[in-house]
Amino acid sequence: MSKEENTIVCRCSDVTLKELRDLIAEGYTDYNEIKRITRIGMGPCQGKTCTQIVLRELSQATGKPVSEIKNQNNRPPVVGVKLKLIAEEAKEDE
Repeated sequence: MSKEENTIVCRCSDVTLKELRDLIAEGYTDYNEIKRITRIGMGPCQGKTCTQIVLRELSQATGKPVSEIKNQNNRPPVVGVKLKLIAEEAKEDE
């Protein structure tokens, strides 16, 4: 395995370039399919560090320009919730 293939693509989910390329070679050419298998793009950064790498790899594998590849579905939280509020709610339910 080359040093490049050991490169971490998604630090949040610890996905390597080799793992990503292996999935693409198996026929997974949709970002959301890869996301469901590896959780890539679902960590705290929400794909800010890995999305462009995934799109580039899909582009190279399929021959399509990055602009034609469907990006991941983003489902951000509506609002942040403080843990204190959750704990208080749990106490009220007891």
